[in-house]
Amino acid sequence: MAEPRLPDEIKAGELDTEVRRDLRGLQKETAEKVARHLVAAGMLVDEEPERALEHARYARRRASRIAVVREAAGIVAYHAGEWNEALGELRAARRMGGGPGHIAVMADIERALGRPERALELARGPEVKELDRADRIELAIVAAGARRDLGEIEAAVVGLQVEDLDPKRREPWSSRLFYAYADNLLAAGRESDAVQWFVHAADADTDGETDALSRIAELTGEDLPEDDEDDIVFGVEENAPEQQAAPAAVAGEATDAEVADEADEDEDEADDIAPPEDAELDDPELADAELDDDAELDAADETGLADPPSDEDADDVVDIEASAGEDLAADTDTDGAPAEPETTADAAAADEEAADETSEDRADPYADTPDGGPTP
Repeated sequence: MAEPRLPDEIKAGELDTEVRRDLRGLQKETAEKVARHLVAAGMLVDEEPERALEHARYARRRASRIAVVREAAGIVAYHAGEWNEALGELRAARRMGGGPGHIAVMADIERALGRPERALELARGPEVKELDRADRIELAIVAAGARRDLGEIEAAVVGLQVEDLDPKRREPWSSRLFYAYADNLLAAGRESDAVQWFVHAADADTDGETDALSRIAELTGEDLPEDDEDDIVFGVEENAPEQQAAPAAVAGEATDAEVADEADEDEDEADDIAPPEDAELDDPELADAELDDDAELDAADETGLADPPSDEDADDVVDIEASAGEDLAADTDTDGAPAEPETTADAAAADEEAADETSEDRADPYADTPDGGPTP
């Protein structure tokens, strides 16, 4: 077998450290060459599995007694569709290295070879307990496919109802598990449920491992969205408004624009309620009306036609009259009879009598003396 060409940029140091440790039993030059071919096989397995298989076969021929090399050759053969070769290499790796190996891959190969019963036997084997979580999920998916091959569709659906079948979970295997469950639901005639789980699978499939979008378009009759991440987003409401009002930074705190609007509204209200003084002075009709009101008030004061006293003014008048009555009572005689007020006529008579007495006194000041002279 001719050695496949290796690009110069491929280095043995790119191989996993544990795998390189397993190659220490080989000569240094051989170990380095095997390592480089394994690196090349790993780089090409997804895009060009046939070329990758050439590198894996060459590495297997140079290191056939190393379990990790046989395991790598079996995985690459599986991707290339070489079922028998892949199964033989993986069985050899399990014998040489022990452990559960790639049970899920081996069970799927048994299905591909038309032997679903053997696939279910591997799924029920004692080695299953040694598998990690990811390998157990893969084995459950393969076992469900094997049951479908046997016509046990309801059993296939039930077999996938495991703890990880939760649309809220986002594990590396979630999209594959959701997709397998949807596919089995569809086979069981539950189309609406199948569409829902295809949607969950597409939502969880961030790496494009499944064709869930194509299955949704096929079942719903909708056009397949273009290859653009922004074209379809599950769990987000479509036809959202292009622009939404931005909320205030802090609850209860108005923005500057709102404060300015409120200030403008207050100014408008003030203008409506109290017009400027200049406007009053400039309005001749309003000024004439005020002058007429002042003239009417002055005329009322002159003619005594002012507004009638209020209740408070009436109370003040009553208080004044009461006080006057008290003063009048204080001026009564000792016998209790009130003193009669002096009339105007009586006052005039008293003044005349006083004037006559004064005249007499002034006419003869010495009339009362014995000799008519001054008193010694």
